[in-house]
Order: sequence, then C-alpha cells, then structure tokens
Amino acid sequence: MCGITGFTHRDGVFDRARICAATDSLVHRGPDQQGTYESAIVSLGAVRLKIIDLQAGDQPMISEDGNTVLVFNGEIYNHRELRAELESRGEKFKTSSDTEVVLRAFLQWDKDCFARLRGMFAIAIWSQDARRLVIARDRLGIKPLYFHLRGGELYFGSELKTIFAHPEFKRELDFTGLQYYLSLNYVPCPHTLVRGVEKLPPGHLLEWQDGDVEMEAYWRLRFEPQKQKSLEGAQEELDNLLRESVRDHLIADVPLGIWLSGGIDSSTILHYTRELCSSRVKTFSISFAGRSFDETSYIRDIAARYDTEHHELDVSPSLDLPAAIEELAYYSDEPFADAGALPVWFLSALSRKHVTVALSGEGADELFGGYITYAADRYAALAQNVAPPIRRGLLGLLQHWPVSNDKISLEYKVKRFLEGTLLPSDEAHTYWNGTFSAAQQDQFLRQRNRTSVKDLFDSDLPAADENGSLNRYLAFDQRYYLADDILQKVDRMSMAHSLEVRPPFLDHRIVEFAARLPEQMKIDGRQHKVVLKRLMRDKLPMSVLRRAKTGLDIPAHDWLRGTLRPLLMDTLSAAAIDETNLFRREGIEFFIKEHMERRANLGYHLWGLLILFLWIRQWNIQTASVPRAAEKIVARAFTRA
Repeated sequence: MCGITGFTHRDGVFDRARICAATDSLVHRGPDQQGTYESAIVSLGAVRLKIIDLQAGDQPMISEDGNTVLVFNGEIYNHRELRAELESRGEKFKTSSDTEVVLRAFLQWDKDCFARLRGMFAIAIWSQDARRLVIARDRLGIKPLYFHLRGGELYFGSELKTIFAHPEFKRELDFTGLQYYLSLNYVPCPHTLVRGVEKLPPGHLLEWQDGDVEMEAYWRLRFEPQKQKSLEGAQEELDNLLRESVRDHLIADVPLGIWLSGGIDSSTILHYTRELCSSRVKTFSISFAGRSFDETSYIRDIAARYDTEHHELDVSPSLDLPAAIEELAYYSDEPFADAGALPVWFLSALSRKHVTVALSGEGADELFGGYITYAADRYAALAQNVAPPIRRGLLGLLQHWPVSNDKISLEYKVKRFLEGTLLPSDEAHTYWNGTFSAAQQDQFLRQRNRTSVKDLFDSDLPAADENGSLNRYLAFDQRYYLADDILQKVDRMSMAHSLEVRPPFLDHRIVEFAARLPEQMKIDGRQHKVVLKRLMRDKLPMSVLRRAKTGLDIPAHDWLRGTLRPLLMDTLSAAAIDETNLFRREGIEFFIKEHMERRANLGYHLWGLLILFLWIRQWNIQTASVPRAAEKIVARAFTRA
C-alpha cells in the first residue's frame, strides 16, 4: 500500500523541491520507502508501505530501457496469475512484487491492462518517448486519486495535499461541492470541495499526451437481474466467490487481522478467513461501554467462537476526543461528515499496534441491501397514499416528541422519515442518510446555485420498474455513498496510521454477481441481505443473523451537547462564521441553539459543520470569493491550453 503523486511540466523547467514536498506529504501512507523520478516533462513521486516482497519492489519502478515509469498505490490480488501469463509471453521478472506485474502488464497490453487487474489501485504510468502519462483508478474507488488541469499541465495525487504543495495553486472552496457536502455528508465524484480539483471516477483512466487529455471508462457495472436464478444456485455461487476473494485478500508478507463488529458482514469475512487460515486470527473492535448501541457482547461471542486473538478499545469521553478530531482535519484531506470516522480512527490506531493489514466487511450493505434506508424507500412509496397535508400535520405534532440522546433514536428516524416522504423519491433516498435539506440550506447559506442531488441520478442508473427502485438506489449508493463516504473514510483513517485495509466483498466479481441477482434475493419483505444470510445460516449463530444493523458511529447528539460542546462552540464561533463569508451567522446559531436546548437532534448536522470549519482552518481554504455557477463535470476530452 502506497501513495502516489506527480505533475507535468512541458516547458522543461521544474523545481525538484516541489515533487519532494508533494511526496513528503504522503509519508503516512508509505513510511517504509519513498522515491521520486524527474525528467524534462514529468515529475513523479511514490511512498510505500511494504506488504508484498519486502526486499524489492521499490518505487518509482522503471523499465529496463528507461522509457516507462510506474508509481502504484494498491494491491493486485491476481498478480501471480498475470505474472505466469506475462512470462509465457516472454516477460522476465526481477522481483516478486505486484508492482512489477503492473508495469509489465502495461508494457504488454497498454491501457487494456487495467481491466485485467483484480484488486484496489491508483496507478500512474509515464511513457517518455510518447510524452504520455496515464492515470487509472480501481473499479469501485477503494483507492483515491485526485487530479487538477492547469494550462495544459496535469497534477495528480492520492490526496489533495499533493496538489496543495504547489504554491501557485489557489485553495478556493468549490461552491457546488459545498452544497453537495451539506446535503449528503460527502462530496460525490467527480466533484471535490476545492475549485479546479476533481476525483478520477472509479473504473476510469485519464490519458495525458503532450497537453491533450482524454478520460474513459474501462469498466462499467450493469444491473441485469437474472430472474430465472435460483436462491440455492446463488448461494453456491456466492460461497465460491467469497472463499476465493478472502483467499486472495489474505496474501501478505506482513501480519494481518480482521476488523470485527459482530455483525454478519465482518463475521462472514472471519468465517472464511478461519476456514482458509491455519494460524490463529487477530481481530480488532471498538466498543461503547454502557451505550444502547454497544456491540461488545456480539463481538466477543464471535471472537470466542472462532478462537481469535482479540483486541478491543472502548471509545468514550475519557479519551482525548477533541485532539483526535483536530487530527482528522489534517488526515481527512477532503472533509466528509461521517461521524463514524472517529471510531475508525481509534480502530486503525489499535490495529496498527499489532498488524499492517486488516480485512473489513465494507460493501456488503451496498451490494445486498443491508441499510434501513432501503426499507424507508419502500415505505415512503406507500406513504404517498396519504395526502401531503396530513403528513405535514403529523410531522408538526411529532415536534412535541422529546428528543433523545441515543445515537439514532426512534424519534429521530420517524421524524426524518416523514420529512423525506415530502420529497421526490430520488431526493428522499439521499435525505435518509443526509443532513441539511434545501430549505435548511436556504436558512444559513448566503448564496446557493442550482446544484441538486437530482443531478446525480443520471440516465446511467437503473430505472425503477414494476419490482420497485431497489437496484436504482443500490447503484447510486455503490457509485457515490460507498466510494465517496465509506471507502474514503476507511482509506484516510487507516492510512493516517500506515494501515492497509482490504474489503473482500468488493472483489469486482462479487459486485457483478450482486448486480445480476433478482431484487428479492437482496430484500424480501422485512428480510435484508437475503442471499448472504441464507448462505451463512448454517455457519454463523442466529444471534448474528437476526440482529438489527447498528453501524460503527458515535452518539453525536449527546457528545456535542456534552464533551464535544467546547470544541464545537470554539470552532463555530461568531468570528469564524463571519470570516468565511459563506454563512449567515444567525442561521447556524439557530441550529446550535435548537440542538443545545433539545428542541431537535441536529448532532449529525453540527458534526458536518464542525469538520468543515476545522478543515477550512487547517488548510487555509479561501471562501470569501463570490460563488461561480455550478458546472456539470463528466468524462470528456480536453484540448491543449
């Protein structure tokens, strides 16, 4: 696991200190080895966390003739099969690393090689003779990759810090990205919160050649349910796919463990790991002692069942939570308002004391329909039979329901659900997990453009049909919520501690399998993740299979009224709000007062503002300029400036 960066300079004038500074900003991602490459046209940098072939595989890696240079972040799980195929074609290897496999695959198949790679990656390859730079990102967006185009030059990196390293770059807030952030809790690809910087979409490559740039998809997921598929046949296929994926994800030359929550996803990964691994497995968990959402009893039952070497940490106000949150502003790189980042921060720190690699259960909910929001989508369709005035009246009555300090209480869910039923169905789906509505943003944003989450539901998503809209919303969540919230959170928090986290559910063959399933094999009535639960029915205890999903998160409502209140009030001070020139002070102060006086639970809303303001301060983001009109960013061709 590594971090990569680079930039072009066609005029032949460059300062080596720049690529060194950009590379140094990523050292937390790769503390074991750092290297740079400079030529008259391009500068490249890489940092490496050694996982496979600890003695060789240093980067940048250069071909024997010196013409091709590779920097690579990720793991290629089928590198051994590709190595054998390449050797049969005459390629000779000097190392046993997957990095060299990627280099020689590109030499053999050029950009067609990316579709052959199975794993998680962000890659940049420079071809000197052709004055050509190709960057690519894995199919699901497990690994990040940012880019910036300026005057025909390309700047890229695993984190925004690498682009901030260039002094001529203006760190201006992107207003479209801001509105998405306030609505969704994250910024959807290809947008970012920094004007002029984009994320390379998952499953895409970008080709720069002497100033001309083109972007294209090398993989697209299609939802094509096979209605004739039997549940028994689907179980058998998923069993084989999971076993093979977990086997691949266990490949490492360093200590490895599993993040364990006691739910079906991580327990499934542990089951297959224990089946495949003869040695005792290390497991790592976070607890919230004394809280209603604490999962410790389930976690310990599973750990005991599989006889793991178990480690856990209790996250409570006794820890220095404000200090950790301040660090998040640096390592988050681009803010995301997922309060689960805090426990993942501590989980990563705990894990890194014992292992270098951890397997996790990310992705199963988005593939097989695990979230309660999918039930909300279905119930909201039924609620349309009730006249809107009646729903608004009921919502008004519920405002007298006392708010709770629970993480996500019944009161919170019912009120949010009713609010969502008053929105169009696509917008309602994003509202269940989001925060500020358009009306709320009008209360405190000085200016809004026409940005709307409706713009994200383009024609490439499955349409709702006679069976409902489940696949439409699974596709949306896989494309945006998974990549730009869940995976970004795990990548930033784990790499801040030099820990590699691997999600076996996101092997693209499993993702494609899930897209072929009939919807009733994902959700059938009140049962979620049908095929996965049926598969694991005889493998895991019923207590795991039947329990409601909890999620790794903090009690934001409670902590922001208590232990985190001083940090919130200091960060969202009147002076700080006014300085941004983005927000109406009275609007934000109204939300704070409503929350503190327990008239509403707005903890997740305020958490998002807290993280945003910390990030603006940390990186000195310019916010005072007048917002420009929103631009829709799509895969496109650029011409030389």
